[in-house]
Amino acid sequence: MMNSNKKIVSLASLKRKLSALRKQKRTIAFTNGCFDILHYGHVSYLQKARAKDRVLVVGLNSDSSVRKIKGPQRPVNSELNRAGVLAGLECVDFVTIFNEETPYELIRAVRPDILIKGADWKGKAVAGSDLVSRVELIEYVPNLSTTSIIGKIKKSGQAS
Repeated sequence: MMNSNKKIVSLASLKRKLSALRKQKRTIAFTNGCFDILHYGHVSYLQKARAKDRVLVVGLNSDSSVRKIKGPQRPVNSELNRAGVLAGLECVDFVTIFNEETPYELIRAVRPDILIKGADWKGKAVAGSDLVSRVELIEYVPNLSTTSIIGKIKKSGQAS
């Protein structure tokens, strides 16, 4: 079992590690997201993404990237804390942090065999889909998202 801190890698380190894994004929799968408040929906999604003995690389939106996408109140947890939680999951092989709003340039650099997104992307343009041989969509656990969890917390904290 790999020390989880060793799973959090720079892009340069990731590219070296993936090169060695490709020589072993391993399949590289890539997904990305904010993963702000990790919940069962995230874990289920990541486990499915890792299936079939794939190497799973998670591109993690940096704090500044999350703010651009989700607004000034997010992220709740810092990028290093979010990376540490993801790295602690057995199904995640590598975590690398990126600053852009989309992972397009990261996908171009990583060159995964499979790009994995949530099924909510069906019919939408998936950043990086032109760079990979296959895009897989994975069903989400219904009614479970960080945004809905934050909404419940805010609602429960209001005076009745």
